[in-house]
Amino acid sequence: MPKVTFLPEDRTVEFEPGKMPYSDHGKRNSVLDVALGNGIDLEHACGGSCACTTCHVIVKEGDKNLSEAEDDELDRLDMAAGLTLRSRLGCQAVVKGDVTVEIPAWNRNYISEGGKSTL
Repeated sequence: MPKVTFLPEDRTVEFEPGKMPYSDHGKRNSVLDVALGNGIDLEHACGGSCACTTCHVIVKEGDKNLSEAEDDELDRLDMAAGLTLRSRLGCQAVVKGDVTVEIPAWNRNYISEGGKSTL
């Protein structure tokens, strides 16, 4: 079963693809779907429809265990704060194996302050 580790919490969750309850947040088995299904806060102002960048994560390990980024995601990522060469949108990155992702500090602060996005 694939495992996703979320940093900086250093929290690892394991899930069985296709067996996790799907709440229509991003693609099924995406980083966002796994996070929300396991009680991990990852902002997603657009509901996971690849229309904003609030679910931006940085892949630290296992990038080969994620689906390939499609053009829509790459275009949207160009607008992400703190963009890196290892950036992905959590709603679009489908997990196929073990992965470690970091939720950027600006996103963690946003959630802890109870922010509401206008994106």
